[in-house]
Amino acid sequence: MIPRTEYTLTLRGAPWVLGRKTLVMGIVNVTPDSFSDGGRFFQLEAALRQVRAMLAAGVDVIDIGGESTRPFSDPVAAADERDRVIPLIQAIRRETDVPISIDTTKAEVAEPALQAGADIINDVSALRFDPRMAAVAAATQVPLILMHMLGTPKTMQQDPHYDALWSELIRFLEERIQAAVAQGVKREQIIIDPGIGFGKTVHHNLQLIRDLDRLRCLERPILLGASRKRFIGSVLDRPVDQREAGTAAVNVCAILNGVHLVRVHDVAAQRDAVIMADALLAAAGARS
Repeated sequence: MIPRTEYTLTLRGAPWVLGRKTLVMGIVNVTPDSFSDGGRFFQLEAALRQVRAMLAAGVDVIDIGGESTRPFSDPVAAADERDRVIPLIQAIRRETDVPISIDTTKAEVAEPALQAGADIINDVSALRFDPRMAAVAAATQVPLILMHMLGTPKTMQQDPHYDALWSELIRFLEERIQAAVAQGVKREQIIIDPGIGFGKTVHHNLQLIRDLDRLRCLERPILLGASRKRFIGSVLDRPVDQREAGTAAVNVCAILNGVHLVRVHDVAAQRDAVIMADALLAAAGARS
């Protein structure tokens, strides 16, 4: 356990420091088919109630997605995705100034989402699925999350294989960072995500979480999204709605290995674990 590196990004024209404390990103899936809560927040009022509950629990960022990226899922048309996310972003903006990330791989969704009040682009394809996404990120210079994925959501869990897991993952992320920078995105605005569950076996996911400190070599803040995922269910033999304790254990390990943000479904359930992990990090820093 070593002190976490701090990074300063720009959010809404002001400094946004990552690393002083772990930020909690709350997931709101405005979809009928997400793996964990598909359909629960598909209607605007239900989604707004969930956002309000997250705000009361101390959420730091709201992550809104209108397309499921669960294993074997099919893509959604951009128009349908916009219709799902834009009204919610606008409604949130009428109530709070909490940072909002738009979870999409499509420029046709990201651009109007930012215009509606979103602040961050969270692209699980790392700019690979839509050639226009880099231009949107470069023009707006909002924080940009680039995630590792093997293949596509439709194919990623079809016998995922790596000759050298960490080498391939780090090389992929560095290549995607360089591709973004080459198209006008500032490196200082990029956040990286190892893509837990996106083209990985249970063993791959456990290896990544155990050794997450290896990502420090990329010198960018790290987001982890392991909440309720299948590998936790496999280890604990728990259904998706009984994986919060396992999620908390994973998040604590990740934070002690240098993660800056954790993406979660249940903010209230995870907040204490995050605070405890941060206290452990602070104690380690004081001792050193």
